[in-house]
Amino acid sequence: MSNTVEISLEAVLDTVNMERAWAGVKANAGSGGVDGKGIAETEAHLKCHWPVIREKLLRGDYRPAAVRAVDIAKPGGGTRRLGIPTVQDRLIQQALHQVLSAAFDGDMSEHSWGFRPGRSAHDAVTAARGYVADGKEWVADIDLARFFDQVNHDRLMHLLGQRISDKRIMTLIGRYLRAPMDEGDGRHIRRSRGTPQGGPLSPLLANLYLDVLDRELEQRGLSFVRYADDIAVFVASERAAERVLERLTRWLHTHLDLDVNATKSGARRTEESALLGFRIHPGGQVSPAPKAIERFKDRVRELWDARQSLTSEQLREQWQRYVTGWWNYFGYANWRREVHALSGWVRRHMRKCFWLRWHDRHGRFNALRRLGVRGRALGVAGCRRGAWFMARHIVVNQALKTATLNRHGFTLPWTLAG
Repeated sequence: MSNTVEISLEAVLDTVNMERAWAGVKANAGSGGVDGKGIAETEAHLKCHWPVIREKLLRGDYRPAAVRAVDIAKPGGGTRRLGIPTVQDRLIQQALHQVLSAAFDGDMSEHSWGFRPGRSAHDAVTAARGYVADGKEWVADIDLARFFDQVNHDRLMHLLGQRISDKRIMTLIGRYLRAPMDEGDGRHIRRSRGTPQGGPLSPLLANLYLDVLDRELEQRGLSFVRYADDIAVFVASERAAERVLERLTRWLHTHLDLDVNATKSGARRTEESALLGFRIHPGGQVSPAPKAIERFKDRVRELWDARQSLTSEQLREQWQRYVTGWWNYFGYANWRREVHALSGWVRRHMRKCFWLRWHDRHGRFNALRRLGVRGRALGVAGCRRGAWFMARHIVVNQALKTATLNRHGFTLPWTLAG
């Protein structure tokens, strides 16, 4: 990427672009930044002060606020640090993102799939399946150590400077990169590296930074997919995978000042690896990766914890939101036996939850009778065995049979799909 594009700050601040950016920020919602202003408060502020803010931006006098540090749990353990800009700064970043993305996206690598318009994680996995189906059944998995925290500002600004002619845009991006991190205890940590996740610009800047890697891999004639900082290179043998991993580790350190996480990277058979939550088997079949299944099971246990103070309707809505989103993503898999094998286990958790929510012998007796249990079978209401055992009891299964659970909306989408 070396051709300069004519992008002006006036185009970024154009009314139509700003209105579209504001719609995007409102749709993403999210919490406020260090100024404590949410969407509504920021909207009221901008109605009064936007002309002054815009003039400051055009003069080059605008100074972004600090970003609010937020640590979130990572699915595989540990935490990831986000930097949450104020809503006002998210608006300006979104406006920048829209103009820069439109200018740069067409020149990016066809092997880059993350955070780009019209591209998705499923597209990346589809490309990978094609490589595996062609016999490239080994993969060099490259995990970049704390990538979003380690991006070299000087290198990134140099890459941007090759493409952006408006120095005011360059100055503004530089200020966003250097905006201090507010730790919440009065400390403001100055930053000389990184493009923290949490702002609209971060994914685009990450793609621009790693486009250099994409071009290097293309020049070497390698088959690969990259989704943000997830990089998988597909080859035909273990030795080739080891060689690729070794050489790219050196290249990344030398040319992009990035280190590879040795504990998470490796040369593996594709069915022993995972790409974006999926495992790709020889021939190109795809199943959810074991860690994805384990995370699903952990979430099922949380959602069907009887100690939640939710109504049955709220339980249903909470479950449907989660499982529908999960299946919209993992339903891409064409090898689903691990998912189907969980059906009975998930329903057992549902039954366990309801058994506990019926509280005591009297509550269970009435609930079972409402569900059609009659005669001596109602005596099970007084059983003192544990809830997990009772969730498999024939009478509880008769009362809360699959058809009953489905009728009340406690469904499993993969069973409904057939």
